Amino acid sequence: MIESIISYGLAMGAAYALIAVAYNVMFSTSRVFSFTAGALGMLGGVFGALFIDRLGLPGIVGLLATLACCAVVGVITEFVAVRPVLRSLDQHLYVLSTLALCLMIQQFTAIEWSTVPQRFPQLIPVDLLGIRERFWMPVVACVLVVGGLELLYRHSMIGRAFLAIAEDNFAARALGLPERGLRVASYALAGAIGGLAGFASGGIMLAFFANVSPFNFYGFIPVALGSIGNNRGAVVAGIMLGLFQQATNFLMGGVFSSVAVFGVFIVALLIVPQGLFGEPPARRV
Repeated sequence: MIESIISYGLAMGAAYALIAVAYNVMFSTSRVFSFTAGALGMLGGVFGALFIDRLGLPGIVGLLATLACCAVVGVITEFVAVRPVLRSLDQHLYVLSTLALCLMIQQFTAIEWSTVPQRFPQLIPVDLLGIRERFWMPVVACVLVVGGLELLYRHSMIGRAFLAIAEDNFAARALGLPERGLRVASYALAGAIGGLAGFASGGIMLAFFANVSPFNFYGFIPVALGSIGNNRGAVVAGIMLGLFQQATNFLMGGVFSSVAVFGVFIVALLIVPQGLFGEPPARRV
């Protein structure tokens, strides 16, 4: 039982962490929490099964096609659900606009794909170090994404431009940085990351239109616990979430597992509102 808790917990925690990173990437340039992150995760599994299992494309080609399609969905999100809201006086409307787009994507997928969970193809028939593909792939994907983002932010001009926009978009705009173009690029990047989360966890989550809700809700918890914008914190919080969720699932069952997860989440935020890895707000005296 311990081995199952650890293997499933690490895999699901890594998938949740990738969704949390997608949330952070979108938030960094727009100050908007786009609830299409869950839809991107769901589409990663559906597109992966479509391209590889139904159309017969090679695994790497199917992966690249999935990431490209999810990146396009990310860009559509920025144009349709985010940009009009940023022009509005009440910018909190993004909760409705992004959630509405998310539900539209989910229902369209249910109509065109299936309402029944579909199998996700195994890409590598050989286990890695005795570990099945569905358990190690999300972890490897998470490590590669976070490492790649660190390199992007620290050692490239576009990465530094992303950081500048995230720090102060008004000052960055005054310096001549293309805020709108960078925001579109960040949503495309977040779309690819969200799609990778669904693709990598397809062996566990399957290709299922209803995966939107677990990706959305459980993917948001590491954002809050790890502190908003902190990708490393999101990864640590995501792994902790995955392990705790699987442990309670084995001990108490699925429904009680969800209750326990959100109960602990609320208590944790009451104790540390800034997140486990955030700094407490400075108080002026």
